[in-house]
Amino acid sequence: MSGPSAGPLPSRPAIPAGDRATYPSPEGQPSSPFVDIRNLTVTFTGGRKPVKAVGGVDLQVRRGEVVALIGESGSGKSVTLRSLLRLHPPHRTQMGGQLMVGGTDVLKLSPSALADYRGKVASMIFQEPLLALDPVYTVGAQIAESIRRHEPVSAADARQRALQLFERVRIPSPERRLDAYPHEMSGGMRQRAMIALALACRPQLLLADEPTTALDATVQIQILLLLRELQREMGLAVIFVTHDIGRRPHRRDVRRPHRRGRPGAHAHPRAAPPLHDGAAAEPRPRGAGQGRTAGNHRRRAARPVGAAARLRVRRALQAGVGRLPPDPA
Repeated sequence: MSGPSAGPLPSRPAIPAGDRATYPSPEGQPSSPFVDIRNLTVTFTGGRKPVKAVGGVDLQVRRGEVVALIGESGSGKSVTLRSLLRLHPPHRTQMGGQLMVGGTDVLKLSPSALADYRGKVASMIFQEPLLALDPVYTVGAQIAESIRRHEPVSAADARQRALQLFERVRIPSPERRLDAYPHEMSGGMRQRAMIALALACRPQLLLADEPTTALDATVQIQILLLLRELQREMGLAVIFVTHDIGRRPHRRDVRRPHRRGRPGAHAHPRAAPPLHDGAAAEPRPRGAGQGRTAGNHRRRAARPVGAAARLRVRRALQAGVGRLPPDPA
């Protein structure tokens, strides 16, 4: 690393024993939830039939707490996360329930208030930074633009802040990498730049949507350790989405398994992952499976209540596990 190395991190209180990694409030009592989601529903209406991707989600996250949403692909984890920033197409999405962040109802924010909220109060680390970052601007310019959008600073000061963020996330040769385009960086370096962009305006809530999926195992561990270190240093509330129970940020974090758009109880770290039922929750194509994704949405919209659970049972039977329960009368 050619730039100056990051200084020592300030000490933080030890993570208390138990299932939640929460820092105590100054008075020594647990603080009220910073994120309070009650009966959140998300329905996509852009297709032939409405698709209910999320139904009745309740979730509370306190300051300094990390919550990991764990579930199979298509269970509604990313849809729930994106709802906190209202990133779904407004004319093709129906959202209901209550979504409070820092005492503000996100569902009632005006477009201008929503723009101020994104990045400053809540920020997101996307799954694929090569698609999330703008390919025609340098990474440093994108971070500086985000800073100047929320704070009255000069271009030189914003660039200096961007350099400090690159040093903080341990990007080699940070001064040179500020002028690099996203395609000129490796996968791990792009993800570190994505983290720097997410933390540029000092948010209070960090949303991580499977930030290690496209990385090799060694880089995955480095990114997870970096996220944990930054979370402790800044006291962030973090919601971490993953389908791999072995990739949660910390073994004492809250683990909320998702299935078919609904959260379950806290999961044991050794619990077996659920069988995948083949239905995608997000109405956006991914790669070569575009036609198959659309078909899954239609099947999901027409599927009766309880059919998904019975489909999993039948697939388990094909693997030679258990017995098929009788059909209800």
